[in-house]
Amino acid sequence: MKLKKSVLSILAVLLFGLVSVAGAADFKVGVVDLNKVMEKSPQAEAISNTLKKEFQARDQDLIAKAKQLKQLEEKLARDAAVMSTEEAKRLENDIRSRRRQLTNARAEFREDANLRRNEAVNRLLRKVGEVVSQIGEEEQVDLILTDGVAYFNKRVDLTNKVLQRLEELHSSSK
Repeated sequence: MKLKKSVLSILAVLLFGLVSVAGAADFKVGVVDLNKVMEKSPQAEAISNTLKKEFQARDQDLIAKAKQLKQLEEKLARDAAVMSTEEAKRLENDIRSRRRQLTNARAEFREDANLRRNEAVNRLLRKVGEVVSQIGEEEQVDLILTDGVAYFNKRVDLTNKVLQRLEELHSSSK
């Protein structure tokens, strides 16, 4: 990833050098802060809300199972001395089995949640790319940079235009 950014930075510097020789007055650059877009776009908020709703029941179920497991562990610690050996052994096996099931369920939950989040974020990134391209064409921008930009002047910042367009698209899709 660092190599990719370094190569892109070097290419950008070379491109700027070539353009300045060829006539910088005709060359227009824009910058989009993808982090800001991904934080502040209504689509990102909608993704977050959708995922919360989608996984809320499973999350609550995991919390309830963890509480049940803790209660069983407390019961074993509290009552082990008065339980028969067989009863204590049965409870220990039940606890071990529930702990294993809970661990597996948590791992599955995380995997499912990450998969869904990645799918949704990738769809949003594709949409952002489309919007950036549209704005680039409309504004007649020759080069739009996103990641790996150390500094940029506000006059080349297209982030708010991208956010505004995403808000418009979000409002029209309701």
